[in-house]
Amino acid sequence: MARRYDCNDATDRKTGLREAAAAVRRGELVVLPTDTVYGIGADAFSSEAVGDLLEAKGRGRNMPTPVLIGSPNTLHGLVTDFSEQAWELVDAFWPGALTLVARHQPSLQWDLGETRGTVAVRMPLHPVAIELLTEVGPMAVSSANLTGHPVPEDCDAAQEMLGDAVSVYLDGGLTPGIVPSSIVDVSGKVPVLLRAGALDAEELRKVVPDLEVAN
Repeated sequence: MARRYDCNDATDRKTGLREAAAAVRRGELVVLPTDTVYGIGADAFSSEAVGDLLEAKGRGRNMPTPVLIGSPNTLHGLVTDFSEQAWELVDAFWPGALTLVARHQPSLQWDLGETRGTVAVRMPLHPVAIELLTEVGPMAVSSANLTGHPVPEDCDAAQEMLGDAVSVYLDGGLTPGIVPSSIVDVSGKVPVLLRAGALDAEELRKVVPDLEVAN
């Protein structure tokens, strides 16, 4: 039976975060608010939990799960060949709605799907998400909807779609918006905008002028 906690209530929030952290450590799924949409998350280093996440969404391994982190410092243990331009993007837009695709450390024992040696990573601008990520470490997080259905901007919509596949729901109220994060590939010599979301190319080029836009 899924449990739900109101994160706008101080006592409920504290209990909910504790229960969510325990659930993640047990390899279970949780739903959490972010600064874009609600996400469904699992321990990034548990291949079984990530597999359960993909199954809950009805999503294939050909669409790997992004990873959320609670601090830019966490990048040092996750990525390699991270360019100066990539760090400039982190400094300018994190925490926030920018996802960076980078080469991941080859020594990492994880299975996020068919990533071809890369990881899509982001630090969200949401206090509940940051607190949970700080407690449990990197989480595989995807939008908390069934594949092909609208992305959820409140906890009700997420719970209606995912039900008891999720152990803990952290209800943070309405998210600020349903515009997804922008995705920039920094795994090559030149940053490439793969998806324009909350940040457009013009805004990103103020930091990395040679940004290219994927066709």
